[in-house]
Amino acid sequence: MPHNTLTPVFVGLRTGLHLLVVGLLVLVLVRVFLVGGPSLGPSLALTAAFAVVYALVAFMRFVPERRRKAAAALWIVGLSVIWIGLIVLVPEAAYLVFPMFFLYLHVLPGLLGPAAVVAATGVAIVALGMHGGFTVGGVIGPVVGAAVALLIGLGYRALAREAAEREALLAELVATRDRLAESEREQGMLAERSRLAREIHDTVAQGLSSIQLLLHAAERADGDRPGAEHVRLARETAAEGLADTRRFIRELASPLLDDGLAQALARLGEQQPGTDGDLRIEVETSQTGHLPMTVQIALLRIAQGALANVRQHAHATVARVVLDATDTEVTLTVSDDGDGFSFAPELVGARAAGSDSFGLRAIAERVEQLGGDLSVDSAPGRGTTLTVTFPVDAR
Repeated sequence: MPHNTLTPVFVGLRTGLHLLVVGLLVLVLVRVFLVGGPSLGPSLALTAAFAVVYALVAFMRFVPERRRKAAAALWIVGLSVIWIGLIVLVPEAAYLVFPMFFLYLHVLPGLLGPAAVVAATGVAIVALGMHGGFTVGGVIGPVVGAAVALLIGLGYRALAREAAEREALLAELVATRDRLAESEREQGMLAERSRLAREIHDTVAQGLSSIQLLLHAAERADGDRPGAEHVRLARETAAEGLADTRRFIRELASPLLDDGLAQALARLGEQQPGTDGDLRIEVETSQTGHLPMTVQIALLRIAQGALANVRQHAHATVARVVLDATDTEVTLTVSDDGDGFSFAPELVGARAAGSDSFGLRAIAERVEQLGGDLSVDSAPGRGTTLTVTFPVDAR
């Protein structure tokens, strides 16, 4: 049982039960040695057998989980048979019925436990009556003991259920705390990325833009004068640096997500056409406001990568992006009417990992990092359908 605040209670109950069994066995041994007679040997043998079989419960935790219930039932049956044989020889062994009550209620499932308690009560009453005659105490004692054991056993089960519920609630609270901490860390990371993007935009990007404009003006003013070629190279270098800086800003700030994932995917339809003609991109989305930012970013990047593959390789005329989000999972589907793959879709992952196909490899890595599922359905001349599914609580 996982550790919780009630664990000491259960440990105390089990320890008390073991001590009760040990004490009663000592009483039986004393009785056996005091009476002696021809039953001394069998009585000692049965007492020792009861002790050995009872001690086997310590090894029950090593039994595989799927066989543990059957092993426990076999154990309690063997213990009961030895006990019945022992009370035939030693009347004091009838007192062992009290710990047996708790064992029946703990080991046997459902109504089998109470039924075994009733049967053991009858056996104890008959055994006491055979040895010393039937008396009021010999009948009332086992009956009262059985009633008390049933009440305690039911209380123990209720306590165990409450402990399990508390443990589940505690685990849920811990998981919620971890998700909240992860969400806060994620928001902090995104805020820092946005801050860096703004700083780069307001400093480096603006400086490079100004340098480019000044060099462009100097290039026009100098015309064919000596050094004009150096001015032109400097301007082109500044333009390239500005383009790289703006790309870094886009990657840091994820501006496409400023208005949400649905709007970001809708804007993908405004991308450049394919390499061999116009490419029409159709986008269909559902509400995605409840998705974690990491999932939204991953879905956007996957859609961008998939559409980039379509534009560069598929020779398609129509590409369709469908985003379907529920309370438990979100599914992104990107399909096209292009050429399709020339190899089996199930080999896409292996082909991507072993080649320069970085687009497919990047998609597969993103899906794996967030614990999602990726499938590709494609055939030559029949286009390609890429489907990605993430759980809503993906990290």
